[in-house]
Amino acid sequence: MAKTIATENTAMQIGSTAGKLMRVVIVGHVDHGKSTLVGRMFHDTGQLPDGKMEAIQEMCRKRGMPFEWAFLMDSLKAERDQGVTIDTSQIWFHHNNRQYVIIDAPGHREFIRNMVTGASNADAALLMIDADQGIRRQSRHHSYLLQLLGVREVAVAVNKMDLVDYDETRFRKIETEYKSYLKSIGLEARRVIPISAREGDNVASASERMPWYDGPSIIETLAEFELSEPPVDRPLRLPLQDVFKFDDRRILAGRIESGTLRTGDELLFSPSNRTARVATIESWNTEQAPKMASAGLSVGITLDEQIFVERGEIASHLTDPPIETNVLHLRLFWLVDTPMEIGASYGLKLGPRHLSATVEQIERVIDVEALSDHAATEVKRDEIADVVVRTNQLVALDEHDNLPRTGRAILHNRHRTLAGGVISMGNYPDQRKQITIRSSNITKVVHSVDTARRIAQNRHKPGVLWFTGLSGAGKSTLAMGLERRLFDEGYQTYVLDGDNVRTGLNANLSFSPEDRSENIRRVSEVAVLLADAGLIVISALISPYRADRDRARDAAGGLFREVFIKAEIATCEARDTKGLYKRARAGEIAEFTGISAPYEEPVKPELVIDTNDRDIDSCIDELVAYVRANFKIPS
Repeated sequence: MAKTIATENTAMQIGSTAGKLMRVVIVGHVDHGKSTLVGRMFHDTGQLPDGKMEAIQEMCRKRGMPFEWAFLMDSLKAERDQGVTIDTSQIWFHHNNRQYVIIDAPGHREFIRNMVTGASNADAALLMIDADQGIRRQSRHHSYLLQLLGVREVAVAVNKMDLVDYDETRFRKIETEYKSYLKSIGLEARRVIPISAREGDNVASASERMPWYDGPSIIETLAEFELSEPPVDRPLRLPLQDVFKFDDRRILAGRIESGTLRTGDELLFSPSNRTARVATIESWNTEQAPKMASAGLSVGITLDEQIFVERGEIASHLTDPPIETNVLHLRLFWLVDTPMEIGASYGLKLGPRHLSATVEQIERVIDVEALSDHAATEVKRDEIADVVVRTNQLVALDEHDNLPRTGRAILHNRHRTLAGGVISMGNYPDQRKQITIRSSNITKVVHSVDTARRIAQNRHKPGVLWFTGLSGAGKSTLAMGLERRLFDEGYQTYVLDGDNVRTGLNANLSFSPEDRSENIRRVSEVAVLLADAGLIVISALISPYRADRDRARDAAGGLFREVFIKAEIATCEARDTKGLYKRARAGEIAEFTGISAPYEEPVKPELVIDTNDRDIDSCIDELVAYVRANFKIPS
């Protein structure tokens, strides 16, 4: 738990200015002087609590050690004994009518989880570099984490200038190198300040020992940090923290992360996709209930009808709703000794929502020093990686670049945090369109010819053979060959080929992730209709997303058979008669499956046809044998 120190004067003022507090995290490598700087800031601005200076002096005297400013923050005995900050300390600070919460985050790699916790709540950051030691690996790690967490207001303090005789050349070298690194990861330092926290140089006032520096002090730089405005003009996001019942009212409670909410608004709750209007916005100790609430406020609302929604759902307006998906990308920072492995399952926390997720792919591990990446089969402690995870149910979320507050995730094992990260979708689709039913007043018409009579006449059962695989694996070739063989044997059959349906039925669809999903949805519904007419339908489509194939299976019910036409990328490229892979490699085709877009192999297909080293006829023979065994009615 974070510890807090506040002077009486500061604490009395917090209530009226809490909404305008600037939370500043101080991060850096161990022993670069973070806690010392905070202690000095309090002393030089006259804000040390009464008796605190004397208490620190007496403690140092008893221990036979020189006076240490860091002890103001490092109040745990373990920290005093080891000389490192273990916990994340928070301390109220004020200067020139502005209120701050200073967060002292541990720099030692053993306590990096506490550093992430502290930085995740910050509006701005002060990065500490030891002028004598220079930029360390941990320095780059910390700045990369700040970028990952969305902290954009950043300044750099080059500390311990007294140890390098206040040498300007040494300072300029560190300034140039670190500013260049920050720029390469998307951060820009507002200021780079040479200081000596122990001696007070450029902390609260200009240093006479560094006349070559004419910029602001640390205290003046804090005043330059800009507090971002609440995202009131962004799409509405209200994650539900809980549902309470008072008298006959059900009050939905949560914090508005973005947007504006008004009474009478029609809300969509995701991922359940239920809708209702806001009847009231509840308030306490006010004469009149508010009619509007905006981002940053915790609210309770009642609805005009009693719909079932639960903790973790996200309320939005009908326009610009969150993404709904069961597969997502995470750029995460792994925090524990046990590596993350492909196939491992963890708890996933998205705001107030808790569910289970499985690691499907480790795309890359990022070297934060060289700013390069490499392939890996596991993610080790303190590594940053891009991974793909699949959840056990649909979830509502946003991409972090669009709406940061609903675009963050935590992986955990019960109550132990394993990793934190930010969400992107990459080439995976928003599945909302595929699960939303918009038709109403529909009455299903019953056919006068039932399935049994069609089977009796055709002498075979109907079905959907769903061929899936990479481009070039042989789906269309095998589908057409199988259709001919089955037709010659008296089967009623038809092929729905991916290219063919895109010239007519799906000519209006692109190759975006969402349109790919819609393409599969339409084909699966047509396949069901043809199978209902008694045919054996053979669909030959890449259908790269497992979720789409699962929905096709659900639509067809027991008629569905997934057939994985398996071939390695190298094999497919060697068969590339259309030149698609070559163009994709050259960047001429965006979102090409297997190259720049994902292909999710089937987990438990009914049949696998490996075409890597087999001829066409032997593959078709196996397919015909499968149809005879599973669909033919004995004479």
